[in-house]
Amino acid sequence: MKDYYGESFWEEEDGVGIIEIILILVVLVALVLLFKDNVVELVQNAFSKINTDTEGIESEIK
Repeated sequence: MKDYYGESFWEEEDGVGIIEIILILVVLVALVLLFKDNVVELVQNAFSKINTDTEGIESEIK
């Protein structure tokens, strides 16, 4: 089979980059799933704070 594809096919490592990207994505997805509740709570608190602050600014403008 080496004769058919040549030596360069078996020595080429370009596919390693794709595998690394896929592994990083898998780890990121796992982290998101593990900390999903914390992230949702953090975002909700941030938007709640933003809404409260903007209501205060609106009342000062009027």
